[in-house]
Amino acid sequence: MDITLLVNVTARAWSLDILARIAEGTPCRQAPLIAATGAGRTAFAASLSHLMSLGLLERNPGHGHPLRPEFRLTQDGERIAPIAARIIGTVRNRPEAPLLRRSWTVPVLVATAQPCFFGEIRQKLTPITDRALSQSLLKLETEKMVEREVDTTARPPRPSYRAVDLGSRIAQAVVA
Repeated sequence: MDITLLVNVTARAWSLDILARIAEGTPCRQAPLIAATGAGRTAFAASLSHLMSLGLLERNPGHGHPLRPEFRLTQDGERIAPIAARIIGTVRNRPEAPLLRRSWTVPVLVATAQPCFFGEIRQKLTPITDRALSQSLLKLETEKMVEREVDTTARPPRPSYRAVDLGSRIAQAVVA
């Protein structure tokens, strides 16, 4: 998956969950998807609208009630949904699962699949701010999903970051 598309998809908290549940066979209506994901109605509606604006979901014409529409994956959605299912499947029933709902978690893990420096990560994730990247790396390091290694022989010392353990498995789920 293209890193820019990944950044766009993960910009809303429940987008990956919605795509994953649809890929796993949950009916494409709002009530079953809300029940399957556990999302609140407002956040769910924002994520659903976001997926439609990205062209990954669309209303299924001729199906569903006007107040309870049915949705379907577009061609692009058909390509992305299995990837979302692999990502969500990696953390399902784990305490780290809510961390994937944060905007930059998955893109940062993918960017650190190979060891790289802060500036290199920022360059891969172009719209990210220094503060957002710093906070994401700190949170992922605290959760033991990213490892920070400092090269003390360099002047000034330079830290590099690398996805490890669960973080590495999530990154592999995206590129597999």
